[in-house]
Amino acid sequence: MSRSEPLRLYLTHAHACGYYDDRQARDLVLDPHDPRLPLAYPSALAQGFRRSGGHVYRPHCAGCSACVPVRIRVADFVPNRNQRRCLARNADVTLVETAPGHTAERFALYTRYLAARHAGGGMDDPAPGDFDAFLASGWQTTRFLELREAGRLVAVAVTDATPDALSAVYTFFDPDLAARSLGTLAILRQVEHARATGRTFVYLGFWIRAHPKMDYKTRYRPLEMLEGGHWRRMGG
Repeated sequence: MSRSEPLRLYLTHAHACGYYDDRQARDLVLDPHDPRLPLAYPSALAQGFRRSGGHVYRPHCAGCSACVPVRIRVADFVPNRNQRRCLARNADVTLVETAPGHTAERFALYTRYLAARHAGGGMDDPAPGDFDAFLASGWQTTRFLELREAGRLVAVAVTDATPDALSAVYTFFDPDLAARSLGTLAILRQVEHARATGRTFVYLGFWIRAHPKMDYKTRYRPLEMLEGGHWRRMGG
């Protein structure tokens, strides 16, 4: 295969939409077997793709364009009052950057999180192999950013690192610590980590307007959204 030849794109069969019960979804997927995929991944993020396991995909649904890629431009981000309170409330929580993969401690937290947040959704009661297949990748520089309180693991932000960006792949946390707002904290700490390591963006995946599971992303302002092939500031 020539290095100048573009990566193949595959269109999946229709499958149940993860956000709307009455809709079917399809995805564009970059060839997962192409050895150039690691080199293409940074530009794929900038084109609205996202990683799940070893696959890099973007929704491509007939008659629906609800999923909008969004990202934080790190240099412009200033936490709002609630986010500053979250950081202050969790000043005792440390971040430890670690290699990805399954451990008994991580898997126990992951299982508790899914049981509390996604019961009956098909992800609960996972096997250890499900954990690695969903979160890890053999070709991408993925880091597990562990958040610990007095040494105890309370959250993990699964984060892909490219030269210019971090991509927030998934976060799971202790469901009994709702007062700490650990999901918010994980994003704020990823922004801090990106800034400390000289990166420009933190990609947050897809946003869906007014969707109760996705609209939280608009709290991280200014937020950039990809529309018509161009990134622009939301509300701008």
